[in-house]
Amino acid sequence: MLTSGIHFKNFKIKSRQKETKKNLNKILKEKNQIILSLSKNYKNSFNKNLVNKFKYKKNYRLIGMGGSSLGTHAIYQFLRKKIKKNFLFFDNLQTNYNKDKKNKFTNLIISKSGNTIETIANLNILLNKKDKNIFITENKKNYLSLLAEKLKAEVVEHNNFIGGRYSVLSEVGMLPAELMGLNSSKFKQLNLLVKNKNFMSSLIANVSSIFLLNKKKNFNSIIINYDIKSENLFKWYQQLVAESLGKKKKGLLPIVSNMPRDNHSVMQLYLDGFQNNFYTFFFVHDKKSDKIKNKSILSSHNFLKNKNLYNILYAQKNATENVFRQKKIPFRSFEIKQRDEKTLGELFTFFILETILLGKLLKINPYDQPAVELIKKDTKKILI
Repeated sequence: MLTSGIHFKNFKIKSRQKETKKNLNKILKEKNQIILSLSKNYKNSFNKNLVNKFKYKKNYRLIGMGGSSLGTHAIYQFLRKKIKKNFLFFDNLQTNYNKDKKNKFTNLIISKSGNTIETIANLNILLNKKDKNIFITENKKNYLSLLAEKLKAEVVEHNNFIGGRYSVLSEVGMLPAELMGLNSSKFKQLNLLVKNKNFMSSLIANVSSIFLLNKKKNFNSIIINYDIKSENLFKWYQQLVAESLGKKKKGLLPIVSNMPRDNHSVMQLYLDGFQNNFYTFFFVHDKKSDKIKNKSILSSHNFLKNKNLYNILYAQKNATENVFRQKKIPFRSFEIKQRDEKTLGELFTFFILETILLGKLLKINPYDQPAVELIKKDTKKILI
């Protein structure tokens, strides 16, 4: 067990772990705001008065790009059954929107720089005089802070030392979580996890294995996802890994593969194609699911009788792991026992620490994204 809510099986690879352990101890001792945000010691820049002011609203829109939106979208989808609010996410550009003019919305507008073109454009088109607005942006004069001043809207300070893709357990993800009716403190598990020998040893062994696979030119990290409610979790993970590690001709390419649909498309390649991939199996134990109608099953498929969709999905997952094992294809496996804030917080923490550690081992800076900035600058030049 990784924790009480997560069962984890690591890659069956022998790897050197001494350097990984040394780097982890160093990172945990640093006065790093990203690491601090994973713990209960982090002080959010919003207070309960703000949450109480808006928590009775029903309809929300979150407008932001990349890390300003992906983490919150992951929380909303993963814990949807617990959430009684309606959240719409605007995290891309469309040429036309079906604008809802009937409902009143509380808009959460998020951009660290406050100058993100896509966020500004979406807000400009969606904004309605009836809406209430909360801006999360850096404490400096930027487009969003000036607009917030003009609209007399609420402004929450975005921590200057936490980049978007690492910001899910800061105010960027935790204010929306509170407005969803969730308990933000339950996400903050680092204080307990650093005392959990299973968690720490599994993290170190896992990172060491991925680093060794990377050295052997296994550059594609394929997520074999059996939980549709975790699709946005892995979109968040995809940005975290690709943007943090894709530098100096190095990195990993995370690819999300949703099962069992992809059994009927790309699985043939995974099993018999080129072998520069490694895999992550991800399954959530939601045992309440639709049951097979026994009377409608033909005799040739009697093995489906008394089964539900969960039984079938879990059987497919185990069968696929068995075949991967027989073919000696490298994989690790996560099985989620509890779908709650605590478990999701543990997953966020595991993947963030994993990514930072891999950056250190690859001798690259996991915190910047210099190449992406070139596109932002050139887009502005073209529009001018």
